[in-house]
Amino acid sequence: MKRTDTYQIVTNKIIAALEAGTRPWQKSWTAIGGLPLRANGQPYQGINVWLLGLSGHAGRYWFTYKQAQEVGAQVRGGEKGTQIVFFKPLKIEDRETKIEKTIPLIRLYTVFNQNQIDGLPEKYNAEIKDPNPDARDAEAQRFFDTVGFDTRHGGGRAFYVPSMDYVQMPAFEDFHSAEAYYATLAHEYVHMTGHESRLDRNLKTGFGTKNYAKEELVAEMGAAFICGSLGISAEPREDHASYLASWLKILKDDNRAIVQAAAAAQKAADYIFKTADVNSIKNVA
Repeated sequence: MKRTDTYQIVTNKIIAALEAGTRPWQKSWTAIGGLPLRANGQPYQGINVWLLGLSGHAGRYWFTYKQAQEVGAQVRGGEKGTQIVFFKPLKIEDRETKIEKTIPLIRLYTVFNQNQIDGLPEKYNAEIKDPNPDARDAEAQRFFDTVGFDTRHGGGRAFYVPSMDYVQMPAFEDFHSAEAYYATLAHEYVHMTGHESRLDRNLKTGFGTKNYAKEELVAEMGAAFICGSLGISAEPREDHASYLASWLKILKDDNRAIVQAAAAAQKAADYIFKTADVNSIKNVA
């Protein structure tokens, strides 16, 4: 399969979800205990998190057909697998310059949810216990405190100021829930990772431009990665409904845009987790 075909298949899935009014990155992972996991217990990353979220399956673990057999289990007959993406950097020689360069090797492969498999060892079917909301929120607060980004409170809206490198947030009490506050804070912190002193994304964009919409897409998805890892819901922000048409246009114009945005969002989330004292946070996946 051509590499461009793979990008198009992935893009079409995300476009279909957006056109149906569903944002794949807004799936709440709290019901399954956190982000989806590979058979070896490692969390999925990037675009694969959203592709698995679109499957509709509620189990946290995912297996290839062979992986299920290797643990003594069997995919039930008639079950339909979910296609996700395999990435690998591939070194090739440029035909014209003869200089070696690295390109992404991307292909699709199929996995099955634990709920589609019989005979899995008990460790994969352990009951998921939802942590006490107060304790979970306290750990989320401690996590964001350890990130150490300049965060100020006051006023009626949340935003990031690149020129002065700080986040402005409404008061905690102004949000309808603690999860809404932390989801908004995560979104603004992802913007903050784009500062030239950190990941150096293009933040010098005006409202309504393509680059502005791309950055908002990265921030939405990055916040969802963070919230999923913390076991809290990544609630959609009302002001982002206006970006839907812009996101659809970006995806339809460039079939690599969603994969690239998901990769940038994952990189931003990883940066925040590395900056935070994650060892002090019990529920971080």
